Amino acid sequence: MALGRDDLAHDFVQFSVESGVLRFGNFKTKAGRLSPYFFNAGLFDDGAKLGRLAQFYAKRILASGIEFDMLFGPAYKGIPLAAAVAIELARLGRNVPYAYNRKEAKDHGEGGALVGAPVKGRVMIVDDVMSAGTAARESIAVIRSAGATPHAVAIALDRQEKATENGVDVDYSAVQFVRDRLGLQVCAIARLDDLLQYLRAHGGDELGAWHEQVLDYRRRYGVG
Repeated sequence: MALGRDDLAHDFVQFSVESGVLRFGNFKTKAGRLSPYFFNAGLFDDGAKLGRLAQFYAKRILASGIEFDMLFGPAYKGIPLAAAVAIELARLGRNVPYAYNRKEAKDHGEGGALVGAPVKGRVMIVDDVMSAGTAARESIAVIRSAGATPHAVAIALDRQEKATENGVDVDYSAVQFVRDRLGLQVCAIARLDDLLQYLRAHGGDELGAWHEQVLDYRRRYGVG
């Protein structure tokens, strides 16, 4: 039986907590906010965790119904993500090409800034989170310069919080900016609301004690 959105999101949040990728405490974000939680996808750092992460991405992508022709992994975190997701999609019967970019173009060998399959058609960008949409804009420029169409973005966690422009809070999130202003479809494995639901369900233990702090953060900076 296929998992519904809530089930998939719940299982992903649980997996992230158990893997130590989703942590609770006091963390300073890129926007200078003090957040009671921190999601570091770089800690999906062994084969088993990366393989499981790819399963979550692949299931969410297939369930989204978004049509696309290939995957693109922005350097650096997006590179292993796109590769792992391509493998899992192929295992599930949806074999698609993938490519990624270098931070600096190579001037020897095959040269260029792009590696992998030719970048063409409708491209789905695979990344971990979107804080300001900056990385997405950079990927969009790379994809367009290759003559392809930036079509969608798949991320692990939608923080559902206000983005910043020039250090000032704005009334939309990075996900909303990419979707509504840049015109790309976005699918996320889980959202902050899913994390809150998970913490609420653990109200009687140490983990559940973070619910109110995360909820306060959502009330202060939340959007979407």
